[in-house]
Amino acid sequence: MGHSLLCMTGLLLLGSLFYVNAEVPNKPTVILEPSWPQIYSSETVTVRCEGSPSLFVWREATIIRPRTSEYRISRATESDSGRYSCCTMTLSVCSDIITLTVSSSKPRATLTAQSSVIPAGGSVTLSCSVEGSAGWKFDWFRRDSQFSGGQKIGAGTSEHTISISEGGIYYCRGGRGDPVFSTEDSAAVTIQEQGKVWAAVKLQHSWSQIFTGETITLRCEIQGGEGKVWKYEWTAPNTNSPPTSSEYRTSRVSVSHSGDYRCRGSSDYLLTGWSDAFRLTVSYKPKAKLRADNTAVPVGGSVTLTCSVSPSSSSGWKYYWYRDEKSSEALTTQDAVFHSDGQISVSQEGLYRCRGGRGNPVYYTEDSQSVRIGKTVTASNRPVVTLYPNWSEIYRGETITVRCEIHGGDTEWDYEWETNSMIKAPNQNEYRIRSASSSNSGNYRCKGRMKSSQHETTEWSDSVTLTVSDNEPRPVLTVSPSWLSPGASVTLNCEVEHPSAGWSFYWYKAVPDLSEKSSSYELLPDGSGTAQDSYIIHGQTHTAGYVCRAGRGDPEYHTDHSQPKFVWSADVHSAASLTVSPDRVQHFTSDSVSLTCEGNFTEWRVRKFSEDGRLYSDCRRMTGSTCDINTSKSDTAVYWCESGSGEFSSAVNITVQNDGNGPILVSPVHPVTEGASVSLSCSLRTQQILSNVFFYHNDKLLQNDPRGELKISAVSKSDEGFYKCQYSGRESAQSWMSVKVTVSGADSSSSPVWLIVRLVCGVSLIIILLLLLYRCTTTNSAVNEQTFNQHHQQQVYSSLLAGDRCGYEIIRRSENSENGQRGDTEESSDYTNVNLSGCWVVDQRF
Repeated sequence: MGHSLLCMTGLLLLGSLFYVNAEVPNKPTVILEPSWPQIYSSETVTVRCEGSPSLFVWREATIIRPRTSEYRISRATESDSGRYSCCTMTLSVCSDIITLTVSSSKPRATLTAQSSVIPAGGSVTLSCSVEGSAGWKFDWFRRDSQFSGGQKIGAGTSEHTISISEGGIYYCRGGRGDPVFSTEDSAAVTIQEQGKVWAAVKLQHSWSQIFTGETITLRCEIQGGEGKVWKYEWTAPNTNSPPTSSEYRTSRVSVSHSGDYRCRGSSDYLLTGWSDAFRLTVSYKPKAKLRADNTAVPVGGSVTLTCSVSPSSSSGWKYYWYRDEKSSEALTTQDAVFHSDGQISVSQEGLYRCRGGRGNPVYYTEDSQSVRIGKTVTASNRPVVTLYPNWSEIYRGETITVRCEIHGGDTEWDYEWETNSMIKAPNQNEYRIRSASSSNSGNYRCKGRMKSSQHETTEWSDSVTLTVSDNEPRPVLTVSPSWLSPGASVTLNCEVEHPSAGWSFYWYKAVPDLSEKSSSYELLPDGSGTAQDSYIIHGQTHTAGYVCRAGRGDPEYHTDHSQPKFVWSADVHSAASLTVSPDRVQHFTSDSVSLTCEGNFTEWRVRKFSEDGRLYSDCRRMTGSTCDINTSKSDTAVYWCESGSGEFSSAVNITVQNDGNGPILVSPVHPVTEGASVSLSCSLRTQQILSNVFFYHNDKLLQNDPRGELKISAVSKSDEGFYKCQYSGRESAQSWMSVKVTVSGADSSSSPVWLIVRLVCGVSLIIILLLLLYRCTTTNSAVNEQTFNQHHQQQVYSSLLAGDRCGYEIIRRSENSENGQRGDTEESSDYTNVNLSGCWVVDQRF
């Protein structure tokens, strides 16, 4: 038998050598099922031959299965490893060789997690794998704790990943084949879940203010995880090794322990987020403050002592009281009457001090300053605190004196002050504050101690309150009128808070300073320190600016200057003048308007006062003496020129029409001279000359028939007023047209005509005065007086025919007065003041 086997093996080897690399028809195939590259001990594997029906399997030159085409290994071992092939029974043809490798070590699955923490409301992906092999299906397991059993949550899935949304301890294993061969379990991975529980840091004290040297305990409190055993983490300033327990205790804190403290906890698969920061502030050791309501024990009475610790936000203090410097034993109920609010009452002389304490172990503050309490006799005199000057409000920087006055007798006193101000008053009879500030504000009271008998004192005076305001007062100047007629009087009024509190006033004229783009202030005549809060300027003719300020006290305290206020005049005969092109009051938006300053000056600036009360000092586009404006609604304002020599021009009104589709009134900018002709018209942005226009004077329709323009051939004072136009049912804004009155057509007071007019006016005045004198002295009947007056008035009218306007005005006023009439409202408002020396009629409505 052994000989036959040897022969067969030889033939087989000979046949295999013969057929190496030869092209053999019907060559069999050897298949390994399953075809995994790595087989493990105890797995089932089959070597199968396919091709010719008569095949057998051989291994390493050993026939394993003669006359069969399949070799099944039920529980593979390492000894089954080797090279396998299939051959025909005649050994004429063999398959290629395959190698079977059986590993004796059982494989172990590997579990990896996308994250170890499941965010609130989220999930985490787990991955399971077996290295170096294939064909695995995976089982997934979860445990609630380290000591609980695993619960299968997924079985036999070919997917190597799984998504979880619940915290726990997870592991996996692989399995394959039939029967199933399983790997070792993977290492467990702990997945923690956030959102179900949260942490908070709490200070385990009833007070929030902490001082250096105190013992503090911070506690990490976890809510929502009751019954769990937690591990703790802390983040804290000034430490490299924070505790892992729920308490963070510091025996002697310092300022460096100030900062933010956070904590979090973990338990099995639960994890809190970091808590909100707890801000710990550590302040330096405080000093107690002792206050006595009196430093002398009255006969049969007691003194109340109050101990406190600053800041007032600190709490939890108990107070300890001591008497005499060397005593270290605290007072007891035998020494004093204790109150619950940090107060005691004592009736024994001595040197008292106190301190505060709190916590366990007790933390003490610094000792307070000592207060000496003595027994005294109260003098009958009672002091009085006075303020000088006694103004209701003092401003920062003013000088004030707080004085303690004790009336009666010639006793010499030592003085003691008590105040809740930030600055302590000296122990003198008066406290002079040379530059007051808000720190001097407070209640002041005083008492006196006899120099000859230190045990005898007065009672405390009543308290007087001193209030020092940090707000610097600024006066407000008003002018009346703001538009004036040449030669009119202008009244300036200056007002300061508490105007009755000792203010005197200073009055200035604003002088343009073009180099500084501002104005300097020139003191007006007799304008230094007036007691009155008003100042009258007589004979004002031109546009001008004014400011004021106030002062009081000794040394005198001055307010800032007021904002400048202006009075405007339309008089075109000043040394400087302003012309507008186009010459009209109203303009459309985006119109090009030029304002030109004229006069014998080289430097100019154009200023404007807008509708919102703002003063503008410079033109945006100034070329030489001309300011070019591309109009907008904000350009509605009063305009005037200021020269480098301090001269002001006349002022003009400019109005910008915001409605681009409505009409504007074309009216002259400057006053129209009486007797001159003027034309008013209506214009649209797209059409300069309109017809079918209605014109209104002081809101009264002039004529019912429409026209193209309103022509006034000889303007009189009655033509002055507000004008507007209406076109196609739309009205323009209204503008004031001023009429400048002249006397007999003369513009110069030095002309011969003017002198004649003044002479006639003088004669007329004498006649009227004689008439009045006659009326006062005559005893004739009223009928005779009336006949006499009419006769003389007819003589005056005859002598002042047509040219004597001055006489006419005087006579007309006399007639109205004598007849008990005020005359027409518009007429009387046109002529409100008559300068009889020059007979100049002033327009107060400009």
